[in-house]
Amino acid sequence: MKKHSLLVEKYRPTNIDNYVGNKSIKDTIKSYISKNDIQNLLFYGPAGTGKTTLAKLIAKNIDCDLLYINASDERGIETIRDKVSGFASTMSFKPIKVIILDEADFLTIQAQASLRNVIETFSRTTRFILTCNFIERIIDPLQSRCQTLKIVPPSKLDIVKHLNKVTDKENIKVNVNDLAIVVNNNYPDVRKMLNTIQVSTTDNKLNLDTTALVSSNYMTKVLKELIEDKPRFNTIRQIIVDANVQDFEELYKYLYNHAHTFALGKEGMVAYHINEYSYQSNFRIDKEINCMALINQLIKLNK
Repeated sequence: MKKHSLLVEKYRPTNIDNYVGNKSIKDTIKSYISKNDIQNLLFYGPAGTGKTTLAKLIAKNIDCDLLYINASDERGIETIRDKVSGFASTMSFKPIKVIILDEADFLTIQAQASLRNVIETFSRTTRFILTCNFIERIIDPLQSRCQTLKIVPPSKLDIVKHLNKVTDKENIKVNVNDLAIVVNNNYPDVRKMLNTIQVSTTDNKLNLDTTALVSSNYMTKVLKELIEDKPRFNTIRQIIVDANVQDFEELYKYLYNHAHTFALGKEGMVAYHINEYSYQSNFRIDKEINCMALINQLIKLNK
């Protein structure tokens, strides 16, 4: 396997036919590409299911000028006023301009309100593609100006077929049971599956690190406890202690991506608390205490 090449990027689909996903979504996207035009689109669904890939595939396959922004890094109103509005107002020799706002649920309310106005102002020349994990964090006036498409995760069987193709092309020897573990531990995040395969491959053979598996498995156990009617603080603390967790940011991201499973209807509050404690973690010596303070807040949401 070529060490210098990230599998996630190397096997990112270059056309809609290669995209591992829902057929009806693929057909919808194909119809847009055939017309060389799109509506304003809002893709939503779990992390790692291909929302960003779909957005980029659309832009790649139509004749347009493109601006890509990751809103988790640039979430304020100044991004909309300066970069987005600035790009939309420039002259273009292409039929349309396309602006991709990835992870748009990180945009502030003020930024989203400003974006709504920009969409209306430049509706004749510019199309917008938004992606998000939690659609409820997108204000209604913005949703109403987009066609919303839920990106449903592909089946585990389809993912296994895709991973088999990748490992065959990379000449990686894979045990069926090991591949099943990779899929089950990371589903539905295909991106994470590919990364796991890459970092766990030596001498063209998949050698799963049992320590890493325990680390991944502990997050599943934490989530399972949070889903319970009466989550137990001490049980979760023991899970974290036993796993000897070092990277709490990985846990925070995992809980954020699965908020709908333990706090349905309160995902916004989950995101608020995770953002707060993730930031505070930078200034805490004992990051485990900081994490458990967050867990306490999440348990309260379940009451």
